[in-house]
Parts: sequence; C-alpha cells; structure tokens
Amino acid sequence: MIAHVNGHDLYYVTRGRGEPLLFAHGFPLTGEMWNPIVERLSNGWTCIVPDLRGHGRSAISDDVSMADFADDLAGLLDAIGERRAVAFVGLSMGGYIAFEFFRRHRRRLRALVLADTRSSADTPEARAKREVLAAAVLKDGSKSAADGMIGTLFGPAASPELKAHWRAIMSLNPPRGVAAALRAMATRSNSTDLLARIDCPTLAIVGAHDAITTPDVMKDMHARIPGAALRVIAGAGHMAPVEQPDSFTDALRQFFEKLRQ
Repeated sequence: MIAHVNGHDLYYVTRGRGEPLLFAHGFPLTGEMWNPIVERLSNGWTCIVPDLRGHGRSAISDDVSMADFADDLAGLLDAIGERRAVAFVGLSMGGYIAFEFFRRHRRRLRALVLADTRSSADTPEARAKREVLAAAVLKDGSKSAADGMIGTLFGPAASPELKAHWRAIMSLNPPRGVAAALRAMATRSNSTDLLARIDCPTLAIVGAHDAITTPDVMKDMHARIPGAALRVIAGAGHMAPVEQPDSFTDALRQFFEKLRQ
C-alpha cells in the first residue's frame, strides 16, 4: 500500500492484529528483511513495515536526515490511523532512526528494540568513507554499495543463496536514495548521551558474529540504558532477522509478552 507522508509516497504493508509493532529496516535494504519476523508475529501483533524513503518501492529523496526518516514514520502512523503507542523495532540504520523517533515522538513509543546498531556518531574517517561511497553509488549504481557491504553483513553460517538474494535487493535500490541515506548516516547525531534518558522498555539484540556493530558495542550500549534487556543471537551476523529468524522472533516475542503483563 502507499501512504502520502511529508510530501513523499511511502510504500508499506500491515499484517496481523493486536498491539502495534513498527519496523525500520537497515541500509541499503527494504522492508522485506522483516518478512520472516512478521510471518511469525502477525498472529498476535499488528506489524507495520514500510520501505524507508529512497528505498524499495517508496519515493526517492535527494536530501534526507534521520529526523526526516523518523518524522516519515510518525506521519505513516497518522496516515493509517494508528493512534496507539508502538513498539519500534529498528536494525542498524533503523536503530539510528529509532533514537530520533524517541527524541521527536516519545509519546508514540511503547517500547524500543535496538538491533545490531550503535549510538555513537560517525568518526571523521567514517563520514569520509560514506561520502566516497555515495559518489560511487551515484556514478556506478547501488551495486557499488551492495558489493562493498555484502562481505560483512552476514555471519559464517549464512548460505551463498541468502547472500546473493540480499545483494540483488540492495543493488536494485535507487542510487539517489542510497546516496542520500549514506549522507544522512554520516551527519547523524551522537545518541550516546541519550541512552541514559531512555525511559521506555528496551531490548538490545545483536548477532553473535556481527562484524559491523559487534556484540561488545551492543553490550556497552545496553549497559547504558536503564533496565534494558539484551539478547545475543547465536549463528547470526549483522542480518540477524534473516539469518536466524526463529531465535530473533523468540527474543521479540518474550519481550513483547512481558509488555502485556
């Protein structure tokens, strides 16, 4: 389905019934990454899964920020008439957006799930690398980003077929949208000081073999969030929901069930 939000068309799907869960995918992916999780949770929760601006089937924007992404998601909730507070599930870049959603739309949050992400801003070196990659994507296509990332996204148990599938999806994302997201990540705020102020139930999840946001990074972030829970997903890398969907869903289900108590 399509919702017109903040001057842009956002593609989204909803599935299931129950308390609302809002999913934000990583870079440069699409909402499809959440399909294995939605299939397992939609019997008890309403799953709201958009393609972020500039990704998948949503409209392209040449200039976007993490705040824009967060406002888009709040606008999507308005567009579909979802007034209940949501549990926000964000992976990697989706986690960066989750921090902005907390800053800007706290009243709409029931809980946070921060998966394979980090709170710190980019270093100057990391920002420079993103700028170089953004230029390469605009020149040579999104395949540049897919080829550069595919080797670090997955754990050692991931099959060649799974890697090829996601490499193809990343390669098909519009270059302008991918470049804009790279620049948004490069200029995002440092959210480390925010962690101690997070006052909603929070779950941190990380793949045991994540080479991008390592378990140590996630454990440190978890320790700074009052009352947060932590789950390490065995056999998974950065793409834990698609690598180990049963374990990932089990972690979510246990967390969400506690919210009902």
